[in-house]
Order: sequence, then C-alpha cells, then structure tokens
Amino acid sequence: MAGDGGRLLIIDDEESMLEMLSIVTSKGGYQVTLARNGEEGLGALGKGSFSLVLCDLKMPRLDGMGFLEKAKEQGIEAPIIMMSAYAAIEDAVAAIKAGAYDFITKPFKADEVLLTLGRAAEHMRLRRENLLLRRQIDDLQREQGLDDMVGKSGVMVSFLQTVVKVAQYDTTVLITGESGTGKELVARGIHHKSGRAGKPFLAINCGGMPSSLLESELFGYVKGAFTGAEKDRKGIFQEAHGGTLFLDEIGELPPDAQVKLLRVLQEREVRPVGGARTVPVDVRVLAATARDLEEEVAAGRFREDLFYRLNVIRLHVPPLRERMEDIPLLCGRLLDRIAAKLERQPPELLPATLAALLRHRWPGNVRELENVLERAMVLAEGNVIMTEHLPENFVGLTEPCRAGIEKTLGTYSLKKGQKEMERALIAQALAATGGNKSKAGLLLEISYPSLLSKMKEYGL
Repeated sequence: MAGDGGRLLIIDDEESMLEMLSIVTSKGGYQVTLARNGEEGLGALGKGSFSLVLCDLKMPRLDGMGFLEKAKEQGIEAPIIMMSAYAAIEDAVAAIKAGAYDFITKPFKADEVLLTLGRAAEHMRLRRENLLLRRQIDDLQREQGLDDMVGKSGVMVSFLQTVVKVAQYDTTVLITGESGTGKELVARGIHHKSGRAGKPFLAINCGGMPSSLLESELFGYVKGAFTGAEKDRKGIFQEAHGGTLFLDEIGELPPDAQVKLLRVLQEREVRPVGGARTVPVDVRVLAATARDLEEEVAAGRFREDLFYRLNVIRLHVPPLRERMEDIPLLCGRLLDRIAAKLERQPPELLPATLAALLRHRWPGNVRELENVLERAMVLAEGNVIMTEHLPENFVGLTEPCRAGIEKTLGTYSLKKGQKEMERALIAQALAATGGNKSKAGLLLEISYPSLLSKMKEYGL
C-alpha cells in the first residue's frame, strides 16, 4: 500500500543516484518504482498509474526529453520533474516549456527533492479539486440550461439564480451590461430554461444592418413591396413564432423601427412591408444593450414608451472585473473550447501567467479574455502558456514593475536602488509561481543557480 506521498516513478541511468533517491523518497512516504532509462520508464507507466515522476535528462536509449514527449503523447497527467546537471540548464528550461512540472539540479540535497515533490503533489491536488469543481458547476449549469455561463463567484451565482427564476415566466426581459460580458449567452440560457425551449431561438443585431433592411428583416415583406421582392418572405418575428427572439443592441434601433416594434409588443402582431394585413405572432422578446437607455430616452434618441415596454424585468450582467475569482474557471472552459477549434490539447497556465491575468482589469470582459488566451495558445510552442505569450501592452504585466519602482524612491543611491529593485522582483516572481524556483527563474530570465545565489544574498 502506498504511503502518504503516493506512487513515485524514478528514472535514472546511474545506480548510485537511483539508490540514494529511493532511500530518501521511501523515507518521505512514497512507494517507489525504479527505471534505468526512458524506455523502462514508459513500460512502468504502461503497467500502472503514478502520482509523480522523477526523470533524469541525460540517459541512453531514450533520454529525458524523449520520455517526456512520449509520456505527454500517452496522456500521462502525473507531474514530471526533470533532473539535470548545471551544464544542462538550457535543456531543463526546454523541458519546462515542453510540459515538465519542474526541474532540480544535481547535486541536490534530500530535503530539496522532497520539497519539490511535495509542491508537485499539492499542484496536482489543487488541479484535481479545480477539475471536480468545474464538473460540479458544469452539471449544475447544464441542469439549469445555462451550460455556457461559467461562474462560482457570489455575484455570478446570485445572477444565475435570478436568470433561472426569470426564465420560468413568459415576460419581456431587458439584458444590460458592458460589451463582451455575454448578454447573448444569458438570452440563450433564459430560452433553454423556459417553456419555449423546444421552439426556435433567433437573434438579430439591431445595429448590424441599415435601417432600410432592418424593417423587412424583422417583419418580412410581400411580393412587389420593393424592387427585388419577387415573392413573400417571412420576417424574423414570424420565423420565431412560438419561441424566443433576441434583439441585440436594441439601443441602436432606428426611430421608425422603434415605433413598429412597440406596436408588435403591444398588439402581438406584425405587418409585413408592403402588406395590407397583420399577422399574429407568439414570440417572447429578449432585448440587450450596452448603452444606458435612460440616457438615450432623456436625449430623445430612444422612445420612452418602448423603453418601459422592454424594461419589464432587467438583468444586468456583471463585468469580469467584478467577478475575478471566476477567471481560473473561465480559463479552463475557454482553453478547452479554443483547443478544440485549433485541434490541439488544452495547454496549462503557469501560475505567473494566471497571476498576470488576475491583475488585468478586462475592459473587454470575457470576449477579451478569450482573445488573449487564443493568441497565447497560438504563440506557445509547447503545452504551457507563459507570461511571454501574453500581449506586450498587457496591463497585468506592468503593474508589479510599477510597484517595484515605487520601492526604490526612498534613496538616491543607484547601487542601493538596484538591489532593492532586484530583491522586490525576485520576491514577486516567487510569490507569483507559488515558490517554484525553476519557474521563477524563467519569469526573471536568470539561471537556476543565479536565482539560488541571489535568494541567499537577499535572505529570501
């Protein structure tokens, strides 16, 4: 039976190293399996599951990089920690980019090995908890018909509960919120949770077409109504009969179309362009806008009576900056979606990368987050997204630097200021990577030995 540490696979071609590591890790509570090269290691992985893997970089037959590549191809999820000599630091960095969790340099002390293994085990525990939480939230939202809306923050959970209540009643809803917050997703969620779920859900962008075409799109037309109208055509209101019609960017609806939309909402019937008769329609209308309709009404750009007809129930979608704790979950969902589109495996976010995402203010909301992640996935060479893959003008990357610069203002000494800056940056890098010195070194763009030396110098 495995100890508290779980099952550990150690791969190294040096018998003395295998023996030493076996003794140290067994005392640390791990059930150890030994392999003398990458091929033996892959064979061991094929016979059973392991919690962690320690693998040397330089080995005959199949080296560490070859083992790492094949293990990832086989879908091995256990954290793989590479071991290397000081001279192979560049190879170790390449291994991190290829998907290794961390690396330790030879010679190393026993407590350093156990500390690195402990961090990796905690990383996997948190990752499993996060996956379980995502599944639980996905199941809950699927039951509620809100599959595409992700959120565990208090503000988002409260919002989703309100959406579920509103969906049950066949009334008009005005959905407000900043651009990119997911107003159409809210509308789709209301439809899928409503009694109209089996009927059509149609959407039209009121600001996305000329006013001359908008009326015929909404209400349809009869043959001969205008040049090119060679036969009768139903409008989107008739196409959505029995279901739900989502009018996006309702604040951009032209004045003449506002009058006709008001009539439809009041009379529940439409008159096609050029037609003499009205046609009854049974449609639930959901409208959305990023504009302040009260201001539009006050400025005379939007009809007050139409505003009150639409504003029976208002749902305001929270901006992303007000639910920052949802970002890890959103990243997981978005990376899965982007990876499927790009036909790739979903990558992993380094802790420093996630920290940078959490510092950004997200003026473009979830849409901006999705664009940033897609760009990063395209630029990433391996299956790890690093801070260097984020946009150069990304606010989240510059804020820590500003904080560090402020700390130097207490002195005019360049020498003292430089040391204070260096110490602050190292401390922030260690905090951003959860104390992972290898990844902190990558973030700081210095070698692992240099980082250890500076940490000792600054008492970190």
